[in-house]
Amino acid sequence: MTDETYIRIAISLAEKGIGLVSPNPMVGSIIVNGNQIVGAGYHQKYGESHAEVNAIKNAGDKCEGATLFCTLEPCNHTGKTPPCTEAIIKSGIKKVVIGSVDPNPVVKGGGAEFLRNAGVEVVTGVLEKECVEMNKFFFKHIKTGMPYITLKVAQTIDSKIADSNGDSMWITSLESRKYVHKMRSEYDAVMVGIGTVMKDNPLLNVRLVHGRDPVKVVLDSELKINLTQKILFQNPEKVLLLTSKESKTKIEKIKALKGLGVDIKFVKSDKTGFLDIKEIFKILGKLNISSVLVEGGKGVNSTIIRNKLFDELIVFIAPKLLGEGLVTFSDLGISSLKKAMKLSVTNLEQIENDIVIHYKR
Repeated sequence: MTDETYIRIAISLAEKGIGLVSPNPMVGSIIVNGNQIVGAGYHQKYGESHAEVNAIKNAGDKCEGATLFCTLEPCNHTGKTPPCTEAIIKSGIKKVVIGSVDPNPVVKGGGAEFLRNAGVEVVTGVLEKECVEMNKFFFKHIKTGMPYITLKVAQTIDSKIADSNGDSMWITSLESRKYVHKMRSEYDAVMVGIGTVMKDNPLLNVRLVHGRDPVKVVLDSELKINLTQKILFQNPEKVLLLTSKESKTKIEKIKALKGLGVDIKFVKSDKTGFLDIKEIFKILGKLNISSVLVEGGKGVNSTIIRNKLFDELIVFIAPKLLGEGLVTFSDLGISSLKKAMKLSVTNLEQIENDIVIHYKR
């Protein structure tokens, strides 16, 4: 088999760690000796052994003279676990094939260089594009300090996200909603505005599939949230409420929310009176939230688009027509067709009767 084939196998292993290893990257590794796979491993959970170490343990003494294939450059520093490079050298592995170089400044090229200096043959850049795409959350966060931001929209054919009364339950099919719950389990956080919380009273957790619950980020500039909202009574310690600095005067409500376990951060407002959206994502990045799925209404979505902060837009289109209703987006600050924001379609699929289109900015 070719190097590309082995790296593809390592990628499939790495993806088993999705939603479990953040803010670390997903990594898969296999060990080949005499054209046979003698060991395999992946990074299973944040803080636990890395993929290379798990593969080495799996292979045992069959590592001697073998080739290790890994989706990301092995680390050469001590963090939650010891350096993978030392384990590789000690095992007797003679060649390492790497998918993508680690963008982390404390690793970047250092792992490969350390191995080469120890006499290990190193090849890099095998299926690099695929390996980087798999870890798009990690790459964005480690390079910029900001989370990877995906907007999710469910709408009718005529671009309505709710009827004239604000009712949006349910525009899309059950299978599409399961798809969204799976997405939630893969992102570190899900974000909505206070309007969505007050109108829909959502739980914002993972129920329709098996997976971890994300952090639930609520943008509430005036601290309007009702203390009886469902979101406050199921894992309230996973609720992160962002409000304006002016809300600090609402002492009793703040005390009540903190008493429930809710984390509150105070954010400056922009010139429009809305919470400074750039500052919000900087705060989330500093909290090691490397990915955010935005499930807000037109106000939150439009603000993020207007500020060109999103990385991806996923639109679920149900085969329904409303005519009158709430539109998907409000003013985006675009004055003419010539200035329209252009996106790239990266995937298109059908779920039951719904069409799902993935765009990248």
